[in-house]
Amino acid sequence: MSKGEETKAKIIRQAAELFNQQGYAGSSISDIMRVTGLQKGGIYNHFQSKDDLALQAFDFAIASVSQHTRTALRSKRHAIERLLAIIGVFSSFVDNPPIKGGCPILNTAIESDDAHPALRERTQQAMNSWRELIHLIIEKGISRGEIRAGLDADEAATIIIATLEGAMMMSKLYDDAIHMQRAINHLNQYINSQRNS
Repeated sequence: MSKGEETKAKIIRQAAELFNQQGYAGSSISDIMRVTGLQKGGIYNHFQSKDDLALQAFDFAIASVSQHTRTALRSKRHAIERLLAIIGVFSSFVDNPPIKGGCPILNTAIESDDAHPALRERTQQAMNSWRELIHLIIEKGISRGEIRAGLDADEAATIIIATLEGAMMMSKLYDDAIHMQRAINHLNQYINSQRNS
């Protein structure tokens, strides 16, 4: 990796954490300069605009989250264990997030709702990938006889994601992981109840 590529990667990593903690709108170019230790020209030497940096930083944040998920799923074959592994990975983000500030999908979805269409589209793509992963695991689990037939995969994906994201928000708001623990306990029971016995 060249010096320029190293600098760009460093900017992306540091900006990802800044945006995830302060939000895109709440982070000025001065904030980016402060966390990177670079002048404006040093930043814009690598990015066309703050928007360009925001999109690349978001992609970096999502890749970091995805890597944790892939690692957790690597040794799991049974659909129920794969779903429980996804839930377990997400629950660890309260105390040990891959990117400081919590879930980048949740944080960016709330902020980019109307204000930043390109970032909103990127956030929807990330959420679609997560939903599709859960949907695929459930569909394969049904076809293999691991999950009871009749479970609506789209409905289950919504329940799992909404519960996890809501628990993340509450845990951050109250600075108390009990909300995530309660959600995890509920989801573990829900997932295990779908086991084809």
